[in-house]
Amino acid sequence: MPTKIWKTHPSYYVLLEILKKKGAMTDTELFNALSSEFKGLGLLDFNKLLMRLEIGGKIRVTSMTRGKRRVELVA
Repeated sequence: MPTKIWKTHPSYYVLLEILKKKGAMTDTELFNALSSEFKGLGLLDFNKLLMRLEIGGKIRVTSMTRGKRRVELVA
């Protein structure tokens, strides 16, 4: 029987840590970095996470070109 391992940090914390280390990123780069840590993370969950952090004032998401967004940490 396979056992699941619980993560010690929630996904929003890991997302903020990635942005602190690497600076501003595109949404696809950030999704790839976050999905390597959290295997079950889908695009819908990722967008909800971005929305929650943006409403909370932790990050800023701006539109770059069609279909690309820039995600940056608010200082």
